[in-house]
Amino acid sequence: MASRVEIDEDNDNKGSMWVLDQKIDEPMDEEAGRLRNMYREKKFSALLLLRLAYQSLGVVYGDLGTSPLYVFYNTFPRGIKDQEDVVGALSLIIYSLTLVPLIKYVFIVLRANDNGQGGTFALYSLLCRHAKIKTIPNQHRTDEELTTYSRSTIHERSFAAKTKRWLEEQAFIKSTILILVLVGTSMVIGDGILTPAISVLSAAGGITVNRPDVDNGVVVLVAVVILVGLFSMQHYGTDRVGWLFAPIVLLWLLLIGGIGIFNIWKYGAGVLRAFSPVYIYRYLRRGGKDSWTSLGGILLSITGTEALFADLAHFPVSSVQIAFTLVVFPCLLLAYSGQAAYLTHNLNHSQDAFYRSIPDRIYWPVFVVATAAAIVASQATISATFSIIKQALAHGCFPRVKVVHTSKKFLGQIYIPDINWILMVLCIAVTAGFKNQSQIGNAYGTAVVLVMLVTTLLMILIMILVWRCHWIFVVLFTGLSLIVECTYFSAVLFKVDQGGWAPLAIAGVFLIIMYVWHYGTVKRYEFEMHSKVSMAWVLGLGPSLGLVRVPGIGLVYTELASGVPHIFSHFITNLPAIHSVVVFVCVKYLPVYTVPEEERFLVKRIGPKNFHMFRCVARYGYKDLHKKDDDFEKKLFHNLFMFVRLESMMEGCSDSEEYSLYGQQTEQSRDGMLNNNRNTASVNVDLSISSVDSIVPARSPTHVNFTIQSSGHGSSQTEVDELEFINNCRDAGVVHILGNTVVRARRESRFYKKIAVDYVYAFLRKICRENSVIFNVPHESLLNVGQIFYV
Repeated sequence: MASRVEIDEDNDNKGSMWVLDQKIDEPMDEEAGRLRNMYREKKFSALLLLRLAYQSLGVVYGDLGTSPLYVFYNTFPRGIKDQEDVVGALSLIIYSLTLVPLIKYVFIVLRANDNGQGGTFALYSLLCRHAKIKTIPNQHRTDEELTTYSRSTIHERSFAAKTKRWLEEQAFIKSTILILVLVGTSMVIGDGILTPAISVLSAAGGITVNRPDVDNGVVVLVAVVILVGLFSMQHYGTDRVGWLFAPIVLLWLLLIGGIGIFNIWKYGAGVLRAFSPVYIYRYLRRGGKDSWTSLGGILLSITGTEALFADLAHFPVSSVQIAFTLVVFPCLLLAYSGQAAYLTHNLNHSQDAFYRSIPDRIYWPVFVVATAAAIVASQATISATFSIIKQALAHGCFPRVKVVHTSKKFLGQIYIPDINWILMVLCIAVTAGFKNQSQIGNAYGTAVVLVMLVTTLLMILIMILVWRCHWIFVVLFTGLSLIVECTYFSAVLFKVDQGGWAPLAIAGVFLIIMYVWHYGTVKRYEFEMHSKVSMAWVLGLGPSLGLVRVPGIGLVYTELASGVPHIFSHFITNLPAIHSVVVFVCVKYLPVYTVPEEERFLVKRIGPKNFHMFRCVARYGYKDLHKKDDDFEKKLFHNLFMFVRLESMMEGCSDSEEYSLYGQQTEQSRDGMLNNNRNTASVNVDLSISSVDSIVPARSPTHVNFTIQSSGHGSSQTEVDELEFINNCRDAGVVHILGNTVVRARRESRFYKKIAVDYVYAFLRKICRENSVIFNVPHESLLNVGQIFYV
């Protein structure tokens, strides 16, 4: 094993794989390229698109479709003084629906999906792939070779490149973007509380219209019973009843559209003049401050647009666009126009305009469908809340909670028990506490407009970095969006004391929880990075590591994807023995929606062969679920054995602080070798090459083939011996070694930092799930290593 491999200076930019390996991998690279573009290039037949558009109605448009239940009530809570006010309000609704859901979301924002995934964190993941703005810098260049790690190249002199450098150089900007994302996430969680409350309460309110003698307390009780049933059924998932959602929402939309046509025919088509924007100006000028504050009610006509993006799931964008433009948009316009036509002749019926505008013969059937549609809308928002919390969890921005898959067919259908019951309690508290739609509507509007503002600000960066749009389009999008949303935001500010404080309080609590948790996570990672053990120290211990090597395999869990963690040195300095085989296991989440199973594990060797030390990095996307999987350990060892077999086909192994797989050598090690000799760099393969994947290619294919043939017999024998050794150690027992790092604030820290770290973060760590539960570690095989560090 004294072979030597040489590289020339002009070869330092090439991949570091064997020539034979490169030939084998060329078709694989082509296939990977096809996989990366599979989502974008996939074509759907017209019939399939229509079918998917129909199915998307139940998942995506439930919330937006039920808005006619409560919009006019929240717009005119004190009644209507003039018919022209109704026309002005209708004009505002028409143009709000056109500008925000139709133009902004359906035709622009939906295109910013992350391989079919929507929501605030999907936008953040896109940005993280195009600029190094992630606050936990645990990514490696090999992560960019994933088939799902799609990103576009940026020219160095472009405005996008300048923006990218500006973002990467400013730590304050990175933190600001993260806080923006957390604010949007907090508001979506608030949305998940308020949507079921207002939708179900508004639907149940139809009882008092036909039965005036029924007390309002009965309506609240009915709404609470429905909500308890809805949240109690969440653990079954939507897979079994999901097929009902699309027909219910379609029937609902057709009903409200038909009722709208009936009312326009019955009360006159004079309200259709609201399609002229002139009536918006007249309405605001005539009503003054009252008209301005009524915008908080108009805003409710576009609620559900953010859930539309978050619930995009795996529906093609074109199918969602077809569903909105052909069904949802026309039906909503007809529904609002019909209600406005009715109100022009019944000015005192604004509080229950929807139910009073229904023809008597179909009143109760419509009531039943309205209640069902409200439940579907609530379900869509709850599912969106689960989804975005799962994404926050993967980005290290939410405490570890139990996540359950409710469907074997669909990866995105999940259930989070702890969050479900918190949502239920808060939802019932809002419903029973406010008791009327007006105050809940004020709260709802505040949550919706803040999420829209966050999406707009993130979309500006998406248009610059990802799409690289011309600055004129960026300015147009930003200007129109901010004008509309800031106008609505100024209106809801007047209603903060009338219920608008509720989402701010709820979102504030969740924002503090997420930010403190993320802060603690970052500090723990920085501690591990700064205190990791040098390879020189490990090599100086010798093959026995200065200890007794007992039979068995020790799996040391760490957050580091490179280097030897401090927990290892802490362990061996306190115990006189270590296992014969040590594997450092790092489970990390990447800013991609999923990592293919065949690309999940990366394995490398640490130190010479006789040290029997390895590293295994398990990579997950934010949609992947690291569930209680007995196969995790089995897959880990399968990849370890595969690594040993592949390694035996090539020469050498060694230690390196950095590693790179699939043929990419690290810049640091390559530069170091080139500096040793300006013409050639000579490497001892037993000490300087990190793994099989980073062996430097020889200039001559003949030399490489000769080396393989000459050492083939010895390497195969070594392979058999090491595989047998690892198998025997595995049979002797596997011990899982987890670090239990306690974070404490320094004595000289400010009081708010002490509260955040010593109390809030410590409490969250105490109540969240242990790593041993997440990794499904058997209790009898678990070994916790405690350590304290101060921040």
